[in-house]
Amino acid sequence: MTIAFRSTAVVGAGAVGSFYGAMLARAGHRVTLIGRPPHVRAIESHGLRLQMAGRTETIAVHASTDLSAVRDADLVLVCVKSTDTESVARQIAPWLAADAIVLSLQNGVDNAATIARHTRQPVVPAVVYVATALPEPGLVSHFGRGDLVIGPLDAQAAQDAVLQQRLQDVVTLFASADVAVRISPAVMVELWSKLMVNCAYNAISALAQMPYGRMAALPAIRDVQHAVVREVVAVAQADGQALALEPALQAMERIADAMPAQLSSTAQDLARGKPTEIDHLNGYVVRRGAELGIATPVNQTLHALVKLVESDRVPR
Repeated sequence: MTIAFRSTAVVGAGAVGSFYGAMLARAGHRVTLIGRPPHVRAIESHGLRLQMAGRTETIAVHASTDLSAVRDADLVLVCVKSTDTESVARQIAPWLAADAIVLSLQNGVDNAATIARHTRQPVVPAVVYVATALPEPGLVSHFGRGDLVIGPLDAQAAQDAVLQQRLQDVVTLFASADVAVRISPAVMVELWSKLMVNCAYNAISALAQMPYGRMAALPAIRDVQHAVVREVVAVAQADGQALALEPALQAMERIADAMPAQLSSTAQDLARGKPTEIDHLNGYVVRRGAELGIATPVNQTLHALVKLVESDRVPR
């Protein structure tokens, strides 16, 4: 198996970024995690600990707090919160290697386009299906899945033969680390589908501080989730995305069965007094719906309630 990438940098090494960085590093690939000082100090002192499949292993991996550490990487995984995408894209752009490819492993549907406005290098949207947490600095816990879906950002990128080969190179790299990656020409539809699921679960889980299984057990909450999905699908369709209602509802229902104990990332952020990504989840649907003339009252309500709780818990 020939690996085309020499080095990978993970920008925003939280739970998701640290998991994928750990998987690549444990397979022998050169990886640099760029994260917050406590996490980086713990990794430098003791290595990165990965809890997975009932065991904990320690992985040697480079770590830095400096965004300029992307300069040696020909694969860059951007895993920062959506609220930081614009500023981080500006900061890493001067340091990116000429032959680098950038993957956006983020929630929301507009992050790859945001990064691409600031970089000359190709930017690839990725749909991330993994349940992880960062319970303490230097420790990443894996609870389920780990597969990725990648694909061209737009029609022009879809016609780029060189980019298609680079996407296949990404598949090969991650396969060597036991991470399944699928290339999809309709990756943006899949991103909208994930946005739909996040909108149906994240805010409610955050407001109630309850896991998905307990939410789904209450018929009234499932009714609210169905209403959220209908609004997201209507906005997606108006945006030109081929997202169908019945499959979307079924996909949303399956999440509670697959991850009954999962607290949403928004719930975890609120519990820790950290800013959430709600502006890029339900909030994005509200904004895009307004632009397209689609009413989104349920998403608007959930967005407003999370912002209310956030305003009381998150330091200004």
